[in-house]
Amino acid sequence: MSLTQPTPQSRTPRSWPLFSRRRALGAVPLLALTGTALVACNPAASTRREDAKGLRFSWWGNAERQATTEEIIDLFETAHPDIPVATEPGDIAGYWDKLNTAVAAGDEPDVITMGGAYPAEYAQRGLLLDLGTVSEQLDLSVFDESALSPGTVDGTVVAVPTGINAPAMIMNPAVLEAAGITPPDTDTWTWQDYIDICAAVTEASPEGTYGSGTTLTHDSLDLWARQHGQNLYTEDGQLGLEVGTVESFFQLAKDLVDSGAAPSADRLVELTDVSTEQTLIGTGQAAFTATWSSSLTPLSDAAGEKLQLVPLPGESEEPGAWLQPSQMFTISARTASPEDAALLVSFLLTDPEAGRLVLTDRGVPAVAAQREAILPELSETAQAEVAYIDDLSARELKPTWIGPAGSTAIEEITPRQQQEVLFGRATPAEAAAAWFEEASAAITDG
Repeated sequence: MSLTQPTPQSRTPRSWPLFSRRRALGAVPLLALTGTALVACNPAASTRREDAKGLRFSWWGNAERQATTEEIIDLFETAHPDIPVATEPGDIAGYWDKLNTAVAAGDEPDVITMGGAYPAEYAQRGLLLDLGTVSEQLDLSVFDESALSPGTVDGTVVAVPTGINAPAMIMNPAVLEAAGITPPDTDTWTWQDYIDICAAVTEASPEGTYGSGTTLTHDSLDLWARQHGQNLYTEDGQLGLEVGTVESFFQLAKDLVDSGAAPSADRLVELTDVSTEQTLIGTGQAAFTATWSSSLTPLSDAAGEKLQLVPLPGESEEPGAWLQPSQMFTISARTASPEDAALLVSFLLTDPEAGRLVLTDRGVPAVAAQREAILPELSETAQAEVAYIDDLSARELKPTWIGPAGSTAIEEITPRQQQEVLFGRATPAEAAAAWFEEASAAITDG
């Protein structure tokens, strides 16, 4: 199982095994936040600034996103001429250093785009506004409930999603047809079904074509845990899964490779971090790839085929998929104008014209009315992405929690221990025990 992940500046994914939720949240690593740590020692960290004129709004992205965002801000200022907005676009490479410096000086923007574990880090230091206090300006009830949980810290919503993705399976019917394989019933299929059909595709296809484009990696472990009634992390920042669950996860990865359903361990290493056009699904050499729902369009473009979004195996037994914010908007607890800032966030995410301008650049809207408003403007594949999100939004999904401090180290532990299994240097049980020991230490040290 593999997920390809959109970059922070576009919807074009790069390839990496299964889906890294941390990257999906905004493609930003959890840093040490040294600048923010200085503020943590300041008892006046959340003291509200006074007499500020207008708002400041920061985000990262490319020139196209900047132009679109500036156009939306013009619409907002026309609707609210008494609230001028100074925009502060930036490149992701220097975004967090600049923000940390501003925070340390007590001069951060009023509305701040965030991703990954940053909302939790900043909220725990009293630096983000409780969005429930501005409910008259920003109605949280319009957002898909499960999409709010990653921006909820200690029961308080401090961040709202700019857009959402979700784990999904992408299928290439042309590869199945060429192999003489009937497409599976993806509404009821299991992981064993997936192994069997992928192995059959590999066997019946030319050399170099596989049923599964990749095997498993870190965030597929979270999906696996959720499908087994657990979570990768708990709400209070602890490991939420058992050693046996990790062992069965590594066994699944081994079964995919050993059966020929997925490429060999050596080939999988070669495929790590390749471009969209170089992935096996992107070159028409794989029948399936587990990825983010937002990858359907770029992967279809790369393959030159009409790919399909289908549910992941095992979902009919116990759902594990979740709605994942691509980025999030937060409001500084020190803003002089919390109500105005909330009006801006609400406009960005709920105004129909704003929605038609941004479309799915920041992910599929987490507000159902926005999804409906932009649907006629989207391509066929983008409409399929929206339909998939709509379907998940109608279901009762398990909450998902931002990883605690130290959790980014675990993102490296998982593939390393999995490689020990795939290269035959450790059994799944040995790798699971080592994973659990290292992961527990990472969170403790973090």
